[in-house]
Amino acid sequence: MAKVCEITGARVRRGHKIHRRGLGKKQGGVGRHVTAMTPRTFSPNLKKKNVFVPELGIAVPVKCTARALKTMAKNGIYNTLKKAGIVE
Repeated sequence: MAKVCEITGARVRRGHKIHRRGLGKKQGGVGRHVTAMTPRTFSPNLKKKNVFVPELGIAVPVKCTARALKTMAKNGIYNTLKKAGIVE
């Protein structure tokens, strides 16, 4: 199963870890220099939840991010799931 939020569509993103070497100018050195950039991935904060929808009277299993859970709390569970196309 892919690491994708069913509500917001957030997915794994690629980036770099920047390696720096040297003493900062503020500490009396000549400055910090970038020596390497190693590829890495940034994963979304996914949670598996059974969300109860009062309008339908059922619990719906959802794989979503923590931000999507906050969105459901703000806009309502049914409205958010309907907009995402999970429920009709």
